[in-house]
Amino acid sequence: MSSVAPQPNGGPSGSVAAARRYASDMAPYLVLAAAWQLAALAFPPYLFPSLASVLARFFDIVTSAAQFTDVLATLWRILAGLTGAFLVGAGLAFMMARSRAADRFLAPILTFFQGIPALSWVVFAIIWIHGIELRIFCIMVLTTLPAFTFQILGALRAISKDLFEMVLSFRPTRTGMFRVMILPSILPDILTAWRVNLGNASRVVVVAELVGASGGIGYELLQQQQLFDMAGALAWTLQLVCFVLIVQKLLSWIEAHAFRYRAVSEHSL
Repeated sequence: MSSVAPQPNGGPSGSVAAARRYASDMAPYLVLAAAWQLAALAFPPYLFPSLASVLARFFDIVTSAAQFTDVLATLWRILAGLTGAFLVGAGLAFMMARSRAADRFLAPILTFFQGIPALSWVVFAIIWIHGIELRIFCIMVLTTLPAFTFQILGALRAISKDLFEMVLSFRPTRTGMFRVMILPSILPDILTAWRVNLGNASRVVVVAELVGASGGIGYELLQQQQLFDMAGALAWTLQLVCFVLIVQKLLSWIEAHAFRYRAVSEHSL
């Protein structure tokens, strides 16, 4: 009686599974690319340029030091603004979780800020602030701060009180309590807040650069609009999209690594 030895992770079965995952990940983008190419065949190039012309412009930007500097400027503005909003929002969330008075005072202000459109913040910043980088940084912080604060605050309030008191019975230090109890409990919500705000920040920074900057992806998009260059507009947009996708993958990796101890369910919702 013959038996088949199980294949190791790096064997043929592992390679087939990896190929299937890769194909599944790429399928949505291939469908979008095919739909665009079909539109390019049916409409004039100034409306739907071919994928070849868009990709050519994309790689021209990547390989040009002067143009890629504008890309890096936009990416730096996004990361700086999100980091500033996250740090301030986390501080406010912990303050509101510990103090009802702080919660009653700060929650209406943050809710009020949420109702202000990003374009209004851009106009305010242009009037109030002279420096371009400080202006864009303030816009990014103010537009993403409420979401960070409320997301972290909700995670703090969702921590199990019974589990919290059980951990307290071991008399941990404040650092130990934060590392063992609080951070693992709120980390999923923190990563979710980063995912949501990353998309918001990528849209806000383009608006800010369109109106009040002399460089960056938003500024370059304005130039393409004035030249009526659809291929260039798409190529500059793809620079920002690729950055968002890379950071989203990084956040997913952090989540998978941080919570690798979790059991994987065989059923999905």
